[in-house]
Amino acid sequence: MAFTRKHLLSMQGVARDEIETIFEVADSLKEILSRPIKKVPPLRGKSVCTLFFEPSTRTRTSFEMAAKILSADTQSIAASTSSLVKGESFKDTVLTLESMGFDLFVIRHKSAGAAQFLTQLTDARVINAGDGMHAHPTQGLLDMYTIREHLGGLEGLTVAIVGDIAHSRVARCDFFGMTTMGAKVRFVGPTTLMPAEVERLGVEVYHDLEPGLHGADIVYVLRIQRERLESGLLPSTREYAETFGINMKRLALAKPNALVMHPGPMNRGVEIMPDVADGVRSVITDQVTNGLVIRMALLFLMLGGTYDEVAS
Repeated sequence: MAFTRKHLLSMQGVARDEIETIFEVADSLKEILSRPIKKVPPLRGKSVCTLFFEPSTRTRTSFEMAAKILSADTQSIAASTSSLVKGESFKDTVLTLESMGFDLFVIRHKSAGAAQFLTQLTDARVINAGDGMHAHPTQGLLDMYTIREHLGGLEGLTVAIVGDIAHSRVARCDFFGMTTMGAKVRFVGPTTLMPAEVERLGVEVYHDLEPGLHGADIVYVLRIQRERLESGLLPSTREYAETFGINMKRLALAKPNALVMHPGPMNRGVEIMPDVADGVRSVITDQVTNGLVIRMALLFLMLGGTYDEVAS
């Protein structure tokens, strides 16, 4: 299993065999989470710096926990506690950190392209943990891994992604990754929240929820961001819930064993009703667990871990 990618910036262009390699490594590492002592030495001596310029709970915590489980040294930098608040530029902040010799940077930033820019400033490896509306590749990987865990794979499945497609880096990464793995993806949402010329991607587009859900194997619900109300793209959260919120009646239009997914954090009662979020078909908490496992696998592969040390 070869994995030679230095950076992971998006899911666009990531080959099927690369994705399968990540999943196979994740399979072998997941067992560590059930051990009494969740600590193995394959990345001992390696250093990981997380650079988060946007708030995050799941992504940031799972990257840091993944690094620590694999025995890498970690350092966490947030914009609010860095020299950026004193007027230092992003470039100078990165150059300062680069001089400390980190092996890998994990970055989340509000600006699309920030992760790509970081690769031009450092010789270290870079993982994009979300840049603006552009990409969030580890979310795409953990979503596919969760589907594979429950349904055996993605080949021939139909995935309905519902909500604010236009502003969603998750929708983009899921589309590129899932179609690479053989799934058919539908984008379902209001016209105001759909990208221009979206059909050019080769995706099925639905502006009515019910036909968009019909026969789907996976119902993937996106978070509605409240700033869309302020910009006039949505009249109200109440109206959105009435027209596009996923409730049990609407979920019944999908296949009987359809999975329910959400990247978090959820707005319960808006894009997803509590009985759906907590129902037997929901795999939302599995996504969180698998986010940790996928990030362990990526750090392991990108920093040169060895299997012999995992087994010890």
